[in-house]
Amino acid sequence: MPLAAPLEKVTTAAGDTTFLLRQLVAAGVVGPMRPSVVAGVLKGLHEFGPTPAAGFTMNAARRPHHTAIIDDHGSLTFGEVHERSNALAHELRAMGVREGDALAIMCRNHRGFVETIVAASKLGVHQLLLNTMFSGPQLRDVLAREKPVVAVYDQEFRELVTGDGDPSGTLKQVVWTDPALPAPGGDVATAEGLIGRGDRSALRAPAEMGRMVILTSGTTGTPKGAARQQPKGLGPAAQILSRMPLRSEERTMLAAPMFHSWGYLHFTMGFALGSTLVMQRKFSPEGTLAAIAEHRCQVLPVVPVMLQRILELPYETLAKHDLSSLRIVALSGSALPGELAIRAMDRLGDVLYNLYGSTEVGWATIATPEDLRAAPGTAGKAPRGTAVRIYDEHERELTEPGAVGRIFVGNDMKFDGYTGGGGKDVIDGLLSSGDVGHFDAEGRLFVDGRDDDMIVSGGENVFPREVEDLIADMPEVKEVTVFGVPDERWGEVLRAVVVLDDGAELPVETLKARVKENLAGFKVPRDVEFIAELPRNATGKVLKRELRPA
Repeated sequence: MPLAAPLEKVTTAAGDTTFLLRQLVAAGVVGPMRPSVVAGVLKGLHEFGPTPAAGFTMNAARRPHHTAIIDDHGSLTFGEVHERSNALAHELRAMGVREGDALAIMCRNHRGFVETIVAASKLGVHQLLLNTMFSGPQLRDVLAREKPVVAVYDQEFRELVTGDGDPSGTLKQVVWTDPALPAPGGDVATAEGLIGRGDRSALRAPAEMGRMVILTSGTTGTPKGAARQQPKGLGPAAQILSRMPLRSEERTMLAAPMFHSWGYLHFTMGFALGSTLVMQRKFSPEGTLAAIAEHRCQVLPVVPVMLQRILELPYETLAKHDLSSLRIVALSGSALPGELAIRAMDRLGDVLYNLYGSTEVGWATIATPEDLRAAPGTAGKAPRGTAVRIYDEHERELTEPGAVGRIFVGNDMKFDGYTGGGGKDVIDGLLSSGDVGHFDAEGRLFVDGRDDDMIVSGGENVFPREVEDLIADMPEVKEVTVFGVPDERWGEVLRAVVVLDDGAELPVETLKARVKENLAGFKVPRDVEFIAELPRNATGKVLKRELRPA
């Protein structure tokens, strides 16, 4: 029997019931089920709402023997993850973790991340996702601000968490051990130990669902915590499905880090669709291809720099892995250069989908392969239920194609504000994405750069992204970043930091001449530096602060 009736109760402003059902039926989320299975599914949804707790409770009822996770340690079914997360939740409660508390997670992509999230969700605990590339001071600042009562982390981060991260020594700790490392010893609570002795029976649903706190990228300082309530219905999933044809019970090679909003989104879509998540603790270009080929994965969520690293592999390395199962290579997290999109589709087929959004606004637009072929570099169009508008400095909406202004977004997934206080600008109920951009004549969005990246050079507004894209298209260039630096005469000028392909040569004057041939003279970088590699964070964003002159 179909689930049409209960779905009416979880429809959101994203669209009407017909739209919601059409997307969920097409994806295979809704379909015939035995009455006993329907009862289990509805019980999970009624008790926990559309949360990770509900997702794994419902999947355990609907497809208990279907593989949920394949990682470096083997595989687990939905039934096993459901029971193991119950056991972990019971033991966390025995440690004193209560509904409304905050729990910090510092894990790479593996079963431990998933089971910890699901256990916390079943307890109504707020989940703080920590970047695995944090330094000691960053971790200390974040933990002091967010005040979690327990930290669940991979063993490799123990010294970081117990040292600089928790100078008070009061933070409860649970460790996911690593067979490659010596046993932690002492009275350290290990996750597998808790799961092994924990009660596997179902938990009573909390009165309030826990929030999920994802940290901003922190490319300019200490990351901010962006808090978001769990979605109130299945409308957000339907919006994604309307522009990106994910399907039920497929296999997803989840390469993007799950502590980031992009990886977390595909984790949530995974349990919504009953998908199998294939994960590796550390990303390697060839390791990712090998996993896709071995497990016949249909979906690959990555950040653009990961795709770039894959395409840098020798042709014979790429060719030896059978990637014919891939239907979707889903990108987000940083800008996707048009040249990279075309090169990837020429090699992998027209399978690229580029989602533009931010930790604060959720998603804004999605570019399909057709969009990327027609207009390389575009961020695409907004899915149904999402509003995207461009405003000028006087808060007037700009509707003319090509008019550049600040991007504002409205949907069901915008954040509740920063946990340390403050938020983003709001106009007409829409939230600033922090970027500037424009629409083309077909209504496709283009992101021209960060609104705080724009410089004024000699009285002219200059967006570094335009110059960056031009230099990136030069055949000698592997990667580049462009930003403004102070100048006594002009106020600000552009500086380009360039990484050349192996063996390539590109004199500074030649680079500048090519820019001047295509753009106005005031957009030519005054300073050009060649280095071996751009510093990046875990999601591929360039750390420009490390490149600015002292």
